[in-house]
Amino acid sequence: MHKLNKKPFKSDLRALHALCEANYARMLRLFPDYENSNVRELTVGGAGVRLEVVERCRYTTIFRLHQKRADSRWLGQLFVEVRAYHDARMLEVGVFQSHRRVAARYQYPNQQMFQQDEKFQQNRFLADWLEHCLANGRVELNLNLRAGSA
Repeated sequence: MHKLNKKPFKSDLRALHALCEANYARMLRLFPDYENSNVRELTVGGAGVRLEVVERCRYTTIFRLHQKRADSRWLGQLFVEVRAYHDARMLEVGVFQSHRRVAARYQYPNQQMFQQDEKFQQNRFLADWLEHCLANGRVELNLNLRAGSA
């Protein structure tokens, strides 16, 4: 009986960077006025989505993304914290649900049962979620029109 030669896992840094760059562009399309506004709310498939600026620095912005309604058919409750690197034009997941600081790769199996490419998978999920919000999100416009003004 021979031993199977399993190739060691290698992270694809190019793919992760491309994904983070694309997520940065998606986020700016969803929240174009993040520099002047702290919150953007939209409705996505009946669920409330809140994009919130937590911290602004010269080269980075930290956002919290919440999906607020538990009876949503698509996802239910969601909490993600992301960091936008404006100089590199990249957006990266920092906190996903309750998991903090995910490593770029893990030995498998591990105690937390993270996949070897957990960081990539979380950023890929973010890409899918942002695309879903872009395709299906609706923003309520609050138009305060005064009577008699034209």
